[in-house]
Amino acid sequence: MIVQRVPLEWVNQTWPRVERFIASAIEHASGEYTLDVAKGYVTTGYWILLVAVDGEEIHGAATIHFYNRLNDRVAFVTTIGGKLISNPDTFKQLKDFAASNGATVIEGAARESIARLWCRYGFKEKHRIVGVKL
Repeated sequence: MIVQRVPLEWVNQTWPRVERFIASAIEHASGEYTLDVAKGYVTTGYWILLVAVDGEEIHGAATIHFYNRLNDRVAFVTTIGGKLISNPDTFKQLKDFAASNGATVIEGAARESIARLWCRYGFKEKHRIVGVKL
């Protein structure tokens, strides 16, 4: 399986093929954003769309947002969905992609089951994020 970036000019044509993967990830986002908001972020280039493909078949998708802190450039995984797409090979490809875009760390907000999975790839739990609307 190959993890590849979808160029911005191809996002609108690719979106119908990945929408279900992004939607499944958003189900666990506690209302932070909707599928339409995610699509808006992706189609404007604020988030980057990655796909996990085997030939012509897309098995999963992820969105990444890059930002800078004082000591790190962060590749933040904003959504990820699909079946059997997390393995040492695809994670190495994600790390290589992040590094090629200047990232020094990869982070993401994750529910408990995903956090356990990502710990297999060296992630450490840093925070539990809670929030309240004002």
